[in-house]
Amino acid sequence: MICSLILGRKGSLGFPGKNLYDIKGHPLAWYPMQAALDTIEIDKNFISTDDPELIDLGREVGFELIERPDYLATAEALGDDAYRHGYEVIAERIGEKPELLVLMFCNAPTVTPKQISEGIRILRDDPSADSAVTVSRYNMYSPTRARRVDKNGTLQPYISFE
Repeated sequence: MICSLILGRKGSLGFPGKNLYDIKGHPLAWYPMQAALDTIEIDKNFISTDDPELIDLGREVGFELIERPDYLATAEALGDDAYRHGYEVIAERIGEKPELLVLMFCNAPTVTPKQISEGIRILRDDPSADSAVTVSRYNMYSPTRARRVDKNGTLQPYISFE
């Protein structure tokens, strides 16, 4: 089973309310939700949030709720921990580990079903791959966050982590 998990926290400090900000008639979070719903390979969709309005939106479009614990809903909480929590809840609910988990974010409205399907295809075709991500050029000049594409088309750190 392939599942999607969309993460969205209520308490954004930089742009309060961003996940529900209206973009062309829909809340920002609606767009990645719709992309997941329109991806034929995805069997089940989940949202992990502490935001009552995101809960309502997720339920309205057909997502299952994963209530985010308070300790994962702070500005200091790590996204990796919220992702891990969501994965564990999903595995418990579906009674097995999902074949793949498509991780998405409420504040990323430009992802398309085609991109999601391509990532799923890449992972199914290459058992050595453990993840597939969408990327964009970002003019933040931190070499620790920078990546380069190698000759195989995979992302590698610009600076080694070791």
